[in-house]
Amino acid sequence: MAASSSSSSSIKPIFTTRSKSSNSSKSSLLSFLHNTNPKPISLKFSSHNSNYTTPPSFTIRNSLQTALETSELPVSKFQDDLNLQAVTPKPTILVSEKLGEAGLAILRSFGNVECLYDLSPEALCEKISQCDALIVRSGTKVTRSVFEAANGKLKVVGRAGVGIDNVDLQAATEFGCLVVNAPIANTVAAAEHGIALLASMARNVSQADASIKAGKWLRSKYVGVSLVGKTLAVMGFGKVGSEVARRAKGLGMNVIAHDPYAPADKARAVGVELVSFDQALATADFISLHMPLNPTTSKIFNDETFAKMKKGVRIVNVARGGVIDEEALVRALDSGVVAQAALDVFTEEPPAKDSKLVQHENVTVTPHLGASTKEAQEGVAIEIAEAVVGALRGELSATAINAPMVPSEVLSELAPYVVLAKKLGRLAVQLVSGGSGIKSVKLIYRSARDPDDLDTRILRAMITKGIIEPISASFINLVNADFTAKQKGLRISEERVVADSSPEFPIDSIQVQLSNVDSKFAAAVSENGEISIEGKVKFGIPHLTRVGSFGVDASLEGNLILCRQVDQPGMIGKVGNILGEHNVNVNFMSVGRTFRRNHGIMAIGVDEEPNQDSLKEIGKVPAIEEFVFLKL
Repeated sequence: MAASSSSSSSIKPIFTTRSKSSNSSKSSLLSFLHNTNPKPISLKFSSHNSNYTTPPSFTIRNSLQTALETSELPVSKFQDDLNLQAVTPKPTILVSEKLGEAGLAILRSFGNVECLYDLSPEALCEKISQCDALIVRSGTKVTRSVFEAANGKLKVVGRAGVGIDNVDLQAATEFGCLVVNAPIANTVAAAEHGIALLASMARNVSQADASIKAGKWLRSKYVGVSLVGKTLAVMGFGKVGSEVARRAKGLGMNVIAHDPYAPADKARAVGVELVSFDQALATADFISLHMPLNPTTSKIFNDETFAKMKKGVRIVNVARGGVIDEEALVRALDSGVVAQAALDVFTEEPPAKDSKLVQHENVTVTPHLGASTKEAQEGVAIEIAEAVVGALRGELSATAINAPMVPSEVLSELAPYVVLAKKLGRLAVQLVSGGSGIKSVKLIYRSARDPDDLDTRILRAMITKGIIEPISASFINLVNADFTAKQKGLRISEERVVADSSPEFPIDSIQVQLSNVDSKFAAAVSENGEISIEGKVKFGIPHLTRVGSFGVDASLEGNLILCRQVDQPGMIGKVGNILGEHNVNVNFMSVGRTFRRNHGIMAIGVDEEPNQDSLKEIGKVPAIEEFVFLKL
C-alpha cells in the first residue's frame, strides 16, 4: 500500500512501509492496536518531498483497530510499522529588509524564503499575492494597498523591531493578517544608544570630534554639562524607557517619567516617580523620548510643548521621529529654549541633505542606530523568525500586535480551553434557526481562581470566531474575529463566576448564551428563553456538558447528533442500528436526562455526516421528539 509524493498542491495522504531492518525492536502498529487496553496514539505526518512541511500530529483513536480488522485489505500489509504521511506546501516568506543569518536559517528550515530588498511600493504589491508571510524592518511601508493586493494569502507580517507605525494595523486586522513584532531583543541596545547620545550631547563629543578633524583645537567652546544631579524625564516608560531610567539612575541622575499606562509599582521598583505630562516638561533638564508613534503622539512635541519646557533643556529621541515637529524644534533651538538635541530618528528617513535640523550646530544625529549592535541584530532576527514561524504554524503569539496579547505561560495553560471555546461557538450558531439573526452573546466562565486573575480575551476571540465563521462569507481568524463581530453588530458580554472546584485548572466550565433568537432544537433553550450550552475540558479533550436544562457528556470531536427523547429502554440500540445500516460509524453515545423515565437528551458522536435518509429514519422513531445534526 505504497505511493510516492505528489508535486500537486493538494494534500494527499501517503502510506509508506518502513523496512523491517530499520527498527526491528519496535512492535508493529497492528499489534499495538490489538493491545488488550489500547490507548489513543499519534502518528507524525511528514513528507519525502523537500517542498513540503510537517503539519501537527494527527490522533488516531481506537476506532482504527476496528477499521483495520474489518477492512477488505490484507491485514498482512500492516504487519510492519506504518509511517503515515501527508504533504502540505511550504509557505513562502518574503524578507524585504536585511535580517540576521540566524533568523534566516530558522525561516529556511520551515519555508521558502525570498530576500528582496529595496522593493518599490508597486513591486511589493505585485509580489505579495504569492507570499504567506512578510518580514520588514522600519523602511518598508505595509499599507492597505499591500493587504488588498495579497488577496487574503498573506497570513502574518513580522516587524523586526518594536515600532509598528509602518504597518497599517487596521487594514491588517480587516484582512485577517496577524502582525507580530520583536519587542525584547533590541531593548538593551536601544537603551544603550539613548544613554550614549545623552552623554555625547552633554559633553559635545560629536562637535568636538568634527572640530579636531577640521584642524581646530577649541577647548573653551565645547564646555559641557554634568549629568549628576540633573533631572531626566523619560517620556514613555515601556521596555526601552525603563532600561534608560535604570542606567540614568546609575549615572547619578534624578529620573521622573510620564506614561499614562505604566503601573506605579513598576516605576517605584526602579526608583522613578511617575508625573503628569506638563510636570515632566516643566521639571526636566533632559528629556528622553520613548513613546510610540500614533495619532495621539504625532508631533506631540511642538511649539506649544516646547514653550512649557525649562529654558536650556536637552532632548534625546531614539523612539520615532514623527513625535517631534521638526520645524518647531529648529525654532526652539534657535531661541535657546532647547539647548541641544540628540536624534537617532526622523520624520522622513533618511532626512534631506539640506535639513536645517540635521545641520544645526547644537544637534547630534545618528542614522537610526538604536538597535544596531551585532548582538541585537541577531537577537531580533531570531525573535521575529520564531514569531513568524509560530504564527504560520497556527500557534498563538505572545508578541501579536492586533490579536489578544496573552503571555506565553497563559497561552500554554489555556490551550485546551481555546479548542473548547471555538467548538462551543460553532455548536451554538448551528442551534439557531435559519431566520434568526444573532445580536447578543453572553459568555460565562466558571473558575475557582480569582476573577481578576482569569485572562479570557483569547477565549472570547475564539468563541466569536466559532460563531461568525459558519455564517460569514469571509474567512475569520483570531485577528479579525472581534472586528468582524463589531461590524455585524454582535454584542458580546462576559461574566466570571467563582466555582467550587480546584484552582489547579484555570477554568471549570464555559457557558455560551444566545439571546433573542429562535432555536432549531427546543431542548437547547433554557428556562430564561436563551439558547444555552456549556462545556468543560476533560483529560485535555473538550466536552459538551450541558444543553439547555439537560446535563450531557459528549466529546466534541467529529460530528454530533442530539436527540430529545422519552427516556425508555432500547433507544440507543434503535438509533445505533439506523446509523449502522447507513454505514455511519458511531464513536460514542451518552444520555442525559432530567428524571428517570422522563425526558432526556441522547448525544451521538459520528465519524461521517449522515445522509438525509438516515436522519429521517431517526426522526421517525416514536420516542424521539426532536433531533439536530451538528458539524464540529
